[in-house]
Amino acid sequence: MTGSRSAKDFFAPLAVGAPAPVREIPARPSRAIHFFDPGNAKMAAKVPDMVGKVDVLLGNLEDAVKAENKERSRQGLVDIGRATDFGPTQFWTRINSLDSPWALDDLTTLVPAIGDKLDVIMVPKVQGAEDIHYVDRILAQLEAKAGLSRPILVHAILETARGVANVEEICAASPRMQGLSLGPADLAADRRMKTTRVGGGHPGYLVRQDPPRAGGETQYDAERTTYQQDLWHYTIARMVDACAMHGIYPYYGPFGDIADTVACEDQFRNAFLLGCVGAWSLHPKQIAIANKVFSPSVEDVAHARRVIAAMGDGTGAVMLDGKMEDDASVKQCQVMVALAEELAAIDPELKKQYDAITLEEA
Repeated sequence: MTGSRSAKDFFAPLAVGAPAPVREIPARPSRAIHFFDPGNAKMAAKVPDMVGKVDVLLGNLEDAVKAENKERSRQGLVDIGRATDFGPTQFWTRINSLDSPWALDDLTTLVPAIGDKLDVIMVPKVQGAEDIHYVDRILAQLEAKAGLSRPILVHAILETARGVANVEEICAASPRMQGLSLGPADLAADRRMKTTRVGGGHPGYLVRQDPPRAGGETQYDAERTTYQQDLWHYTIARMVDACAMHGIYPYYGPFGDIADTVACEDQFRNAFLLGCVGAWSLHPKQIAIANKVFSPSVEDVAHARRVIAAMGDGTGAVMLDGKMEDDASVKQCQVMVALAEELAAIDPELKKQYDAITLEEA
């Protein structure tokens, strides 16, 4: 929100000499945001080999890092940032929460040292616009001091009930806002939800088939099918709407059961269908799942291209394969084709698949 500020001032730097704020967040593919601990030598050594194989590499400084290792992980991130050419892969970090004793040092260390490499800073446990305003001003001052030519973007995690209640004002708090992620574990605790799972559904959250009737009587003792429901549907949908309204990007967060790749894929797909552009990866096997789910299928892209071609100038309606397609259909298909083109630009294998559609149609 702009408060008493002029709309013109909203796009002025918050510090003398800081780079001008962006007016549009670039649509860069970010199907998987892969987390790693930069203080873990084994993980850090794998970073160069992952460049080009994952859309986003994120050096995590927050919850997964023990208090006694905070400074080591921060310095490890500086070393990785200085030594690595990230090429097409985005380089992000998640700083410590703003109520911790480490967050300010995270910013004042990282921006001068590797601010030219960092694309996005992820801020955990954002409660409202005031948290974004705090980070926004500090980043502008640090960018000016470091002589950076482009602003570092900010990504907020929804991990509290208050954050969800204030989701629209968080999205509108700064031109730096790149997107939002759902943080299901902390959000569940804050809401007093009765689940200890990190994302995903719960067998107790279900709907049950109505009891059958026989001989005019309802058979309450009969066996009835149950269907597990998605605990996060409401929050994801609200987050997607807020992000779409402000031209930024929504993401599903972590899926904690690394071994359950089937349920992970289901949860990622639910988020993709609702409008999310990517999800977090906590293990390399989840990168492949995210890349698959958040890339439109060859069949969907082929259909989208057929609809766009059949609709011509986009007005009126046509029948295609027995279904009516109209101007709304074209808009949906354009979203799918635009995403396919963005992904093809960075993923050679997907480019081959999508280009083959054109050859077949020709």
